[in-house]
Amino acid sequence: MSEEKAKPKKAKRPFLRGLAVLLPSVLTLWLIVKAYQFIDSAIAEPINRGIRLGFIQIPKYFPSFAETFSMGPTHEALKSAASEANISATDATALKDLTHDLFAASVETWWVDNPWMNVLGLIVAAVIVYICGRLVGGFIGRALYKRIEKIMIAVPVIRKVYPYIKQLVDFLIADDDKPKFSRVVAVEYPRKGIWSVGFMTGTSLRTIESQLPDSITVFIPSSPTPFTGYTITVQKKDTIDLPITVEEAIRFAVSGGVLVPDHQILAGLPRSESAKMEESNPETD
Repeated sequence: MSEEKAKPKKAKRPFLRGLAVLLPSVLTLWLIVKAYQFIDSAIAEPINRGIRLGFIQIPKYFPSFAETFSMGPTHEALKSAASEANISATDATALKDLTHDLFAASVETWWVDNPWMNVLGLIVAAVIVYICGRLVGGFIGRALYKRIEKIMIAVPVIRKVYPYIKQLVDFLIADDDKPKFSRVVAVEYPRKGIWSVGFMTGTSLRTIESQLPDSITVFIPSSPTPFTGYTITVQKKDTIDLPITVEEAIRFAVSGGVLVPDHQILAGLPRSESAKMEESNPETD
C-alpha cells in the first residue's frame, strides 16, 4: 500500500521540478513581450501614424516629391481611378485630391510591406526622451519643467494623481548619486520578538524626532511583492545592521525567505544536515 502511494509522489516531483525550471523563464519572456506590445501600441504606433500622415502631406507642398521616390500613382493608374470615380480630365481640383488619395494608399501599402519601419516609432520615442533629458539638465529646461509641473499641479484632477506617480517614477528610475535605501536593517516588527528585514530610508519626521530622539524611518517590504509594505519609525539602537545588499534583501522578501544569501546560510538549517535528511527520506528523490 505504501509503495502505491509513493508512485504518485515520485511521478509528481519531476513535474514540479519542470515547473520550477520553466516558469521563471516563461514568465520573464511573457512580461518582456507584454511590455513591448504595450510600448509598441501605446507609444510607437501613434508616432508611426503621425510620421505616415506627415509623409503623405509632403506632395501637397512639393508636387515632385512623390515622383522622386516613385511612390506616386502612374498616369495609367490615375486615369483608371478617375474613370471609376467619374472625374473629368479637366477637373484639376478633383484630380489633385484623387492623386493625394492614391499616394496615401501607396504609402500605407508600402509601410505594411516593410514591417521594419515600425521600429522607427521606437527610435523616435527614444530620441525624444533623450532630448528631454538633455534639456531638463540645463537651466532653461529645468525652469520650463518646473513651470509645466506647477501648471499640472494646479489642475484639480491631475494634482491628486501626478505627485504620487512622480514619486513612484523617481523611486524606480531616478539617476542620482544617493541610493534609494541607505542600508538593510532588521527591526522587531510587528511586535517584540518578531524580527523583520527592512530598508532604512532616512531620518524620521521632525515632530516624531522630538518625542523619539535618534529615530529613523524603516520601510518593511511585504512578500511576495516588495513594492508594498509598511513604513515605521524606530530608534536607531533598536535596529540591527544586516551585511547584505538591497538586491539580496529584495530576493529574500520576494521568495518568502527561501533565497538566503550564501554568507547568511548559517541562519537556517546547515546544508550538511539538510543533505542527511534527504538521504534518509527516499521519497524526495
